[in-house]
Amino acid sequence: MLNIKNLTVSVQEKTVLKDFDLQIVDGEIHVIMGPNGVGKSTLCKVLMKDPLYEIVTGEVWWNEKNLAKLSPTEIAREKVYLLNQSPMAIEGVSTAEMLRMALSENSQDRIDIFAFNKKLEEICKSLDLPNNFVHREINVGMSGGERKKNELLQMWVLEPKLILLDEIDSGLDVDALKIVAKSFLEYCEKFHPTVIVITHHQHLLDYIKPDKVHVLQNGKIVQSGDLTLAKRIENEGFSKPFDISGIKENE
Repeated sequence: MLNIKNLTVSVQEKTVLKDFDLQIVDGEIHVIMGPNGVGKSTLCKVLMKDPLYEIVTGEVWWNEKNLAKLSPTEIAREKVYLLNQSPMAIEGVSTAEMLRMALSENSQDRIDIFAFNKKLEEICKSLDLPNNFVHREINVGMSGGERKKNELLQMWVLEPKLILLDEIDSGLDVDALKIVAKSFLEYCEKFHPTVIVITHHQHLLDYIKPDKVHVLQNGKIVQSGDLTLAKRIENEGFSKPFDISGIKENE
């Protein structure tokens, strides 16, 4: 279980999350929605130990370890993976080189190059990418859709158990969104990861059927429900007040 307890986070001396609580059973998909600036992406930054985000109080337990006490490298070794909203470009390093190094670092074993390359080819085919895609510099000169597919490619290779999707649907056209959603669902069916999805829009959830939807406001979850809650938000927005009694569903 992912268990976040009484998490208060500040960035540049501004409190973004306050007494935030969230529990996710292994293998479940949970969605977090909310207006801009309420701290949805902050949660991803904290879980991946971004140095700009300070944990004032609270704990983040995963695999019986407090992620708040671990370094980014140690968190990666715990099979935690973030699919970024805006993946950065890294010149001079190819995706294949980076993944080979990451696998070697995590397992401390020698990588079978033949098996590694074969796996990359199979993943590229499933994502409708050319085989030479993995030999390009990481995200350099790539479109938004290619960058999101590159994130998925890395996910399939690294096989994480806790996945954070930070607005992966942003900047995708309908066809690219279908490919991304299909690949992600196939991964979930095969590996049954625990997933947090950050999104503003209902259309992603038409493909990824979550177990629970949460509304984040004022630094904490104010209501939890099923997919119908997301549909209500799509129709009504966040202007109407949410019943804070809904937080009981999240305990």
